[in-house]
Amino acid sequence: MTVRGIDHIGLTVPDLEAATRFLADALGAEVLYDTLPAGRGPVGGAETEQRLGVPPGTRQLAIRMLALPDGPGIELFAYDPPGRSPALPHDLGWQHLALYVDDLDTTLARAVEAGADPLAPPHPLPGPEAGPANRFAYLRTPWGSTLELVTYPDPQPYEEETARRRWRPRGVDGGGPCREHRRGPDG
Repeated sequence: MTVRGIDHIGLTVPDLEAATRFLADALGAEVLYDTLPAGRGPVGGAETEQRLGVPPGTRQLAIRMLALPDGPGIELFAYDPPGRSPALPHDLGWQHLALYVDDLDTTLARAVEAGADPLAPPHPLPGPEAGPANRFAYLRTPWGSTLELVTYPDPQPYEEETARRRWRPRGVDGGGPCREHRRGPDG
């Protein structure tokens, strides 16, 4: 078995078109296709409820796949009835999406202009992730989900203690999705 990486992230949103605009304007995401076009839904019933583990009566209104410029896809889902309020960091389960960015300040400003609400100014990455230019910021999307923007162009202290490094986009310190690209041919 070989796990190669994240293919896509599923995200439930209250308004498919508004979420698409935000992700395009804030992060440069592009629409790839609609799995369930808005005009073809809703889709529901026992099979949908079992396959997705949703409460009885839940119907899918639309499903759209987007792609980030240098990353995984983001699959947007719209449901009727809408689910509970967005997950907060203290809730169980997957609770935020973190995106590596080259220019934190520019991306943060772009996200705010597109409708995100920053929770605080950018902070230095702590402890084993620290480095002079290594920083992060948390934001809330217009529908209330938590988004983290992170950049770590400088070496991180933990890297001195392990051969395994975190993913970096190609072009950032020779990054890439495989070990040979991260550490070079000699490890």
